[in-house]
Amino acid sequence: MSAPAKIATAFIDYSDGETTFEGYVAHPEGTGRRPCVLLAHDWSGLNGGMRQRAEEVARLGYTAFAIDVYGKGVRGDEQGDNSALMGPFLADRALLRKRLLAALDTAAKHPATDTAKVGAMGYCFGGLCVLDLARAAPPILKGVVSFHGIFMPPNLGPQTKITAKVMILHGWEDPMAPPDHVVDVAREMTEAGADWQLHGYGHALHAFTVEGAYAPERGIAYDARADRRSWAAMRGFFEEVFA
Repeated sequence: MSAPAKIATAFIDYSDGETTFEGYVAHPEGTGRRPCVLLAHDWSGLNGGMRQRAEEVARLGYTAFAIDVYGKGVRGDEQGDNSALMGPFLADRALLRKRLLAALDTAAKHPATDTAKVGAMGYCFGGLCVLDLARAAPPILKGVVSFHGIFMPPNLGPQTKITAKVMILHGWEDPMAPPDHVVDVAREMTEAGADWQLHGYGHALHAFTVEGAYAPERGIAYDARADRRSWAAMRGFFEEVFA
């Protein structure tokens, strides 16, 4: 797919019950429907870094829909501790799933979305989000990519068959997803019948795609090689999924 010359961007409000959310859409200029990739944010919310990532995905020729889990105007500090924002959704995965499905429904209704070709990708907390979206098994979802995500299952009852293809891009030294968690999620995906793959990047820590990240005492650091390799893996994955 050739890179578009220009992209169009816009904020878009959507709702789930009484809560309003503000997503961000980027897509090649012009009319027509394209494969759509949802982007799930890290624990800081839909901030500038995720909007920039959505634009990068749009330049690959896709419609990129950066979702908002927290709610319109609820944003954290991209460099700070956002446990208070993320924590309630780790504690209530049913609520998280509901909000993810609302975002998926909104993306599907966008005039630039080809509803036969919808996927999702996410970072850190967003990596957990896209795995939860796959676990929900919406028929429209074709594939998900988790970048340095968190793996604990939602424990929402028996898991139905996971129909979306799954790619997990994991820093092997990530303390937030230690080896036993990796084994557990691999077993979970297998038992759910998913078409899954896992790429482990040696020596890479958590947040290996986040330029400027450097807090090795907390297991966080940017890794240029893992960043480059994971982006290439994601591109190849969606080319296959949307073929």
